[in-house]
Amino acid sequence: MSDQLTFTKMHGAGNDFVVLDGIANELPPIEPLASKLCDRHFGIGADQLLVVRNSRAADFRMEIFNADGSQVEMCANGIRAFYKFLRDRGHTRADQISVETLSGIVHPAWAGPGRITVDMGLPVLAPAKVPTSLRNGDGGDGPVLDVPLEVEGETVRVSCVSMGNPHAVVYVDDPDRAPVERLGPAIENHPAFPNRVNVEFVTPLSRSRISQRTWERGTGETLACGSGACAVAVVSMLRNLVDRSVTIELRGGELQLRWDSEADSVFMTGPAAEVFTGSYPID
Repeated sequence: MSDQLTFTKMHGAGNDFVVLDGIANELPPIEPLASKLCDRHFGIGADQLLVVRNSRAADFRMEIFNADGSQVEMCANGIRAFYKFLRDRGHTRADQISVETLSGIVHPAWAGPGRITVDMGLPVLAPAKVPTSLRNGDGGDGPVLDVPLEVEGETVRVSCVSMGNPHAVVYVDDPDRAPVERLGPAIENHPAFPNRVNVEFVTPLSRSRISQRTWERGTGETLACGSGACAVAVVSMLRNLVDRSVTIELRGGELQLRWDSEADSVFMTGPAAEVFTGSYPID
């Protein structure tokens, strides 16, 4: 094993990643290194660390670590970068592959130069599986849509869904003026969310367009969150605020979402790009 760790820096709509190739290279234990590599002052700098692995259950396996070092289930922007990395490095030439994640198997497909469509599967709406202790108005196990949550001395109305990881969607008058840095961590760590939660602050702009900012669990505010965009689209469609095909405006770019019906998968299309490569010294 080399004392230099070879890496690739990538991003999907501004959500940035350090990618390590565990197929081509023997890697050291990743968990102790994840937060160091993602540190923007003393490391490479990234929202998340992605590790490419072989898989017995799918074509490949993606390990995902947040900037705080915690391992998480799914990252939709990350899987687009992951797939582009695999194609660019010659690990696959297939137009669609299967990728094992902690939340299950996901299927990205090539949609043209620099663009990838991901079959995100069915959204999880049952509160216990999101997971959240919040319940809908009748106290049942139906979707948690627009329910009150007491946080920071005020009542915030949230809608909850899992897209392989938990999300709480908050509708605001203007995402640019929303108190993301104050309410984001407060909701993320609220007792109503036993595994913490990603928080989206959103405003529908029309029947086909939504503006979104995201506070990501274990990372903080990011320029984009793909699974968050899926969650926002699902919640907004269930509340009949938008049509079944919608563009999500994020600070780092745009994602296209389609959810034809409750029986169908959510499909997300968006960009992925390589920024640079390098090596990082291992102590």
